[in-house]
Amino acid sequence: MRTVEIKTREGMEEILSRADICYVGIIDLEGNPYVLPMNFGYYDGVVYLHSGPTGSCIDMLRRNNNVCLTFSVGHELVYQDLQVGCSYRMKSKSLICRGSVMFVEEMQAKRKALDIIMKHYTDYPASYSDPAVCNVQVWKIVINSMTAREYAVR
Repeated sequence: MRTVEIKTREGMEEILSRADICYVGIIDLEGNPYVLPMNFGYYDGVVYLHSGPTGSCIDMLRRNNNVCLTFSVGHELVYQDLQVGCSYRMKSKSLICRGSVMFVEEMQAKRKALDIIMKHYTDYPASYSDPAVCNVQVWKIVINSMTAREYAVR
């Protein structure tokens, strides 16, 4: 079994379309890695996330807005020999993206970003009250680089 690089944008976006969680890597205030799982939306080279308007993540991002995003899909345990432990692998596809967080402040732009996030999970139309939109922090991450791999290809 081997690892294959996924080189096409279509192949990378297929991973994005199937993933249900985005793992966001941030640098904390002491300079240490900090990773958290988040819901996300993707549209035209931009990943959108949302959180509360304040908190430790917001403080971290105001100091250093560079992030690493990881997505992984299609997990299946495979092996070459049932009795040889080292022959076991997790068949999957993964995508790593890098970019910088910008916070979306304007109400209509926030609503559009929230619609993109919701569209990733459901076709059901969503609405947002003004107080709800005011009380959410929308993260916009323009992707600077993407790399993808498929693991345990026979």
